[in-house]
Amino acid sequence: MVFYYGAVLWQAVGFEESQALLINIISGGVSIAACVLTIAVIDKIGRKPLLKWGSVGMAVMLSLMVVAFTNADTADNGDLIMGAWGPLALIAANAYVFFFNMSWGPVMWVMLGEMFPNRIRGSGLAVAGLAQWGTNFIITMTFPILLASIGLAGAYGLYAISAFISIFFVVKMVHETKGTELEDMQG
Repeated sequence: MVFYYGAVLWQAVGFEESQALLINIISGGVSIAACVLTIAVIDKIGRKPLLKWGSVGMAVMLSLMVVAFTNADTADNGDLIMGAWGPLALIAANAYVFFFNMSWGPVMWVMLGEMFPNRIRGSGLAVAGLAQWGTNFIITMTFPILLASIGLAGAYGLYAISAFISIFFVVKMVHETKGTELEDMQG
């Protein structure tokens, strides 16, 4: 949601439109820097550690955003008045962007190309891609509904819970593909 609704998010918490757009540009720069870093280290560190630490970082940053949004005051028009909590929310959001783009953003696509055996690679990639983009669509469509019904803190609380769950998913279910030949992948 930080990517798709960034300007709306920052305007909702009291930033002017020009400031919100500048914050989105900064977030884009952070995103690119994190992806470049990931490209440089993915074959040295491996995929699973990047996913695990990315999940931890995303969960913590989303939780910090929930704390900031929960402690904000509400104006008569419904906008949040962040006050002293504004910098925390801003830093946490950009740190979230960094953690996502040093892990789940690029690493997922690398792993999808590596994790399926040759005989099912095409079908596996198709199903995994459909699941990824379908989930992305659902999250994008439900965010405004969540925002209207449970507010920013509630919506980001759900995302924080999902990020915490992803830590355990990576630890238990994800197998490292670093250094494994595509021909050696098993179903």
